[in-house]
Amino acid sequence: QVQVAESGGGLVQPGGSLRLSCVASGTMFSIETMNWFRQGPGKEREWVATITSDGQAALADSVKGRFTITRHNAENMAWLQMSSLSPEDTAVYYCRIRADKYYYWGQGTQVTVSS
Repeated sequence: QVQVAESGGGLVQPGGSLRLSCVASGTMFSIETMNWFRQGPGKEREWVATITSDGQAALADSVKGRFTITRHNAENMAWLQMSSLSPEDTAVYYCRIRADKYYYWGQGTQVTVSS
């Protein structure tokens, strides 16, 4: 079974930074894409960022210029570096991977931006 786990969430001041990590484990040949989603209070889940196996990255307009997504293929890991955070970024952040033509979700990590 493939497992996906996020870490790095917490409480941060407005304007601050956080770095989220995602690691995939289990039996898989390759991870095609690694993705970040988030769901704020009372909101639907929204897409945040994607990175492909060859390093191509895409970001949602709401986070472009503030967030960066990276990955390390050999360790099945991805990171979401977040800066200039505002209360609107408060959400549970989820990692999703596409591995061997299947999707797998992590359990999420809470990010709270508050003064």
